[in-house]
Amino acid sequence: MSETRQPTADSATQDRDLGRAREGDDAAFDRLIAPLRRELHAHCYRMLGSAHDADDALQDALVRAWRGLARFEGRSSLRSWLYTVATRTCLDLVETRGRRALPVDLGPAADRTVADNAPRTDVAWLGPYPDTGPAARYEEREAVELAFVAALQHLPGNQRAALLLFEVLGFSVAEIAAMMRTTTTSVNSALARARRMVAERVPSPSQQQTLRTLGDTHTREIVAGYAAALERGDADALVALLTEDVTWSMPPMPHWYRGLAAVTDFAVRVPLTSCGSWRHLPTHANGQPAAASYLWDDAAGAHMAWSINVLTLRGERVSEITSFIGREHFPLFGLPVSLP
Repeated sequence: MSETRQPTADSATQDRDLGRAREGDDAAFDRLIAPLRRELHAHCYRMLGSAHDADDALQDALVRAWRGLARFEGRSSLRSWLYTVATRTCLDLVETRGRRALPVDLGPAADRTVADNAPRTDVAWLGPYPDTGPAARYEEREAVELAFVAALQHLPGNQRAALLLFEVLGFSVAEIAAMMRTTTTSVNSALARARRMVAERVPSPSQQQTLRTLGDTHTREIVAGYAAALERGDADALVALLTEDVTWSMPPMPHWYRGLAAVTDFAVRVPLTSCGSWRHLPTHANGQPAAASYLWDDAAGAHMAWSINVLTLRGERVSEITSFIGREHFPLFGLPVSLP
């Protein structure tokens, strides 16, 4: 899963901008960090499980880096130093905000539709992450897959950081020990514990391997079929897309469903019959196929943003539907909040 390190800029240009930034040239600092901004933001999301928290963490980390640039002596690369600042910023947030959860973390699945499935506002929910779909590198998409990011949230901050820095970003144990102000023994111990836990929670093959086998055309057909079934209220068409052990969860709603019978009962009683008119736009989230749902609103006279539905595939069928409900997710994906 390790990402290939890329050169950030011509070294002479970088040295010149670094000198200017140390003298207070914020434009030079912006040029230095621009090639690294996207990957730093993704790192913050993996650490924190929320794109909004990642925004805050990255902004805070860059302010810290700007203020501390005079202390950067060049013993490590600028990339390594910025990851040190970003990781420490995220670890501070992990201590104060705790871990992000999905409904499956709160309790067992419901056997039948729960009528009073009201949102839980006392839970810090895991959020979806926008990506560039097929244009992104394989390693980038695999490292933000929903199962992997959800598994990370069950790790203490130090284990989470060690695993990401080593397995995803390719830093050495010695580098990580320096970044986290600890020993190589502690880093190796954290890595061993983190690997065991993640191996138990992340299924194989990865979504990227599954999507490669399916191909882009077939994947688009599955997303289109899911959207069409909801828009037509066609239970049979929806069921035909699902695995026998499919799950459907809808954060911030706490109840979730497992198995074809329970998921079908929920689908027939709620989205297929009770909600009203749906429209969808295809998108990508967490390196996976997704559909953005819009629900008709009489008062607005339009279909309004409702949820980002991330589809997890096994073979040619959908094994998990994670519907991230909330209009606030849509701007992250560059999606409109209403469809006329």
